Amino acid sequence: MRPRVLALSLALCATAAQADEGMWMPSQLPEIARQLRAAGFQGDPADLAELTRAPMNAVVKVGGATGAFVSADGLVLTNHHVAFGVIQYNSKPERDLIHDGFVAADRAAELPANPDFRVLVTTGFDKVTERVLKDARGKRGRAYYDAVDAASKALVAECEREAGYRCSVANMYYGTDFYLIRQLELRDVRLVYAPPDSIGNYGDEVDNFVWPRHSGDFTLLRAYVGKDGQPADYSPDNVPYAPPGHLQVATEPVREGDYAMLAGYPGVTFRHRMASEFVQQIEWQLPSRVDLYAGMIKTIEAAAGNDPEAKVRYAAQVAGFKNTLKRAQGELDGLRRSDAVRVRREDEAAMLAWLDKQAGARATRADIDSTQKVLDAGAATRERDQLLTAIRSQAQLLGAALTVQRLALERAKPDAERESGYQQRDETLIAGRLKQVQRRYWPAVEKELLRHLLLQYKALPKTLRVAEIDRVFEGEDEAALKRSIDALYAHTGFGEEAARLEAMKSDAKALQSSDDSLLRAAAALMPAFLRIEEEGKVREGELLRLRPAYMRALIAYRHSQGRAVYPDANSTLRVSYGAVSTMDPRDGVRYQALTTVQGILEKHTGSKPFDAPQSLREAIAKGDFGSTADPQLKTQTVDFLTNLDTTGGNSGSPVLDARGRLIGLNFDSNWEAVSASWMYDPRYKRAIHVDMRYLRWLLAKVYPAPHLLKEMQLPAE
Repeated sequence: MRPRVLALSLALCATAAQADEGMWMPSQLPEIARQLRAAGFQGDPADLAELTRAPMNAVVKVGGATGAFVSADGLVLTNHHVAFGVIQYNSKPERDLIHDGFVAADRAAELPANPDFRVLVTTGFDKVTERVLKDARGKRGRAYYDAVDAASKALVAECEREAGYRCSVANMYYGTDFYLIRQLELRDVRLVYAPPDSIGNYGDEVDNFVWPRHSGDFTLLRAYVGKDGQPADYSPDNVPYAPPGHLQVATEPVREGDYAMLAGYPGVTFRHRMASEFVQQIEWQLPSRVDLYAGMIKTIEAAAGNDPEAKVRYAAQVAGFKNTLKRAQGELDGLRRSDAVRVRREDEAAMLAWLDKQAGARATRADIDSTQKVLDAGAATRERDQLLTAIRSQAQLLGAALTVQRLALERAKPDAERESGYQQRDETLIAGRLKQVQRRYWPAVEKELLRHLLLQYKALPKTLRVAEIDRVFEGEDEAALKRSIDALYAHTGFGEEAARLEAMKSDAKALQSSDDSLLRAAAALMPAFLRIEEEGKVREGELLRLRPAYMRALIAYRHSQGRAVYPDANSTLRVSYGAVSTMDPRDGVRYQALTTVQGILEKHTGSKPFDAPQSLREAIAKGDFGSTADPQLKTQTVDFLTNLDTTGGNSGSPVLDARGRLIGLNFDSNWEAVSASWMYDPRYKRAIHVDMRYLRWLLAKVYPAPHLLKEMQLPAE
């Protein structure tokens, strides 16, 4: 029987939310209405809980991040780096949109995105905990996992009976609650406007996670639908999507201290994890991630050499690796700076001491102890699992062969029993990924990357080695592995799109008997990946069953302190609020709230990554900023800083003013705040945004697009 004190409602204690901290579900916002109004919000907080009302109905998921509709004709604003894959997909050495930028003169000139790129419009967010857990109660391990998985798939299938929708079940508070997310899936997305990389990515990795910033990190896309208004694949006959609402860009100046609010799809945070998990993150996971990604970047860049085609094909992947690398290092530094292990250990110890005084504490402590044992079991194979994940996900052609092999195995099952990601609903996305391999793969680069990763795998203790991996990739040293990999790639046609799509239609038996070397290798490797996956699902099932005990104790403890609890982020729609802010990162240093175009000139060297285009430098020198000039600074602003609570996935999130108008576009955090996915430290947490005045000026004066300003109902001056 669950103790009453630990079954307290997960509803907010609305009296004492920590200022500016929190990635709140929209449904929670009415309960913190007092704090929102005190911070300066001028609207009705109840409206923010309604996904079909402004401004929430304009906020969309774009790729793996966020964007927002900014016109009645489906114009979507997101980051340059979020849409970088779309820009790269349409680039060739003779037409380098990454370097030159792109402005579609009219809608006929807009370019289709890569086939698996999506814009998702959230229309439903409903609690379904009882339905998900009904058949799981009383079960353990894999049986618990399967019960949750089956119930979730049934809910998704029911939700997706209406064509055009993509649904999912989101796990909140680590298995305590579940929500059904309903999203309109817009499949025809086109590139409309992208500044040159020297504007959209000004400063590149040197300035990544650094303030002051001077980046115009934005891109405009457009979502299209069929003539019947329903989501459709790309067709020249499609028409722009008419969104239920769109954001209006504010034209007033942005000032330090102004209210700011952000809505978006933050990826994953871990703030409610156990203290032991903080220790593992700091002592093993982050250092090993730094080493892994640094090695992959070095390997790809060396293998690509001076080949322009290879560089273009791996541009998006390398950019993602560099971001992950720098983020991991910054997270490690930040967690150490905030003394996160000590802080979390002390907080957990206080919680457990409080728990021990509550009725029924023994059963809860038993579940918490069991959770730790499951975590310890997973840590025993962490080095192997990290490397095999990298091999499977980063080797494009081998990964495609494994995907096709897995799809064939899953097709032999009833659709409801297939693995998530391989159901009928997923096959269009799989085909899209198989198609785009053609533009993101180069034989010499992939083979070198695979060799690099396999050498690390071969250095693992024998107890962590996998027989199937060793049989397919023979040899222990570099030369032997090179011969093995060369042989594997010498007899495959999988480098051709038609061969990949044809293989996607085949059954498992046909693939296993194929004379294609990569398909044979995938068939030989698949039992190992399935076996490791099975081990993971047993652990995941136990964690789904056991973690709620820890979460209920933590929530009850926070409630006893008069504190609210928002769920850790999980790529679902969230809102954070705060203000345009300065920061004092260390003695004698102050980060001002806004940067200006003068900083672009100060940083300009003429070489990447500080190679501001001549047209931009001339426009700055001319000083014709018109209505976008800041009246106090007497010049053009570029970026600004807030104390909004953000993490990965919030890229492209619209930043709104007190009246819900668009003032900025989130794109980064400061170096001191990278660790916020694990620990929120108000001294250091800041978010970095493109000032909409800079976007307006670029579209008006530098890389003109007066037709887009008109569409957004903005002055072309």
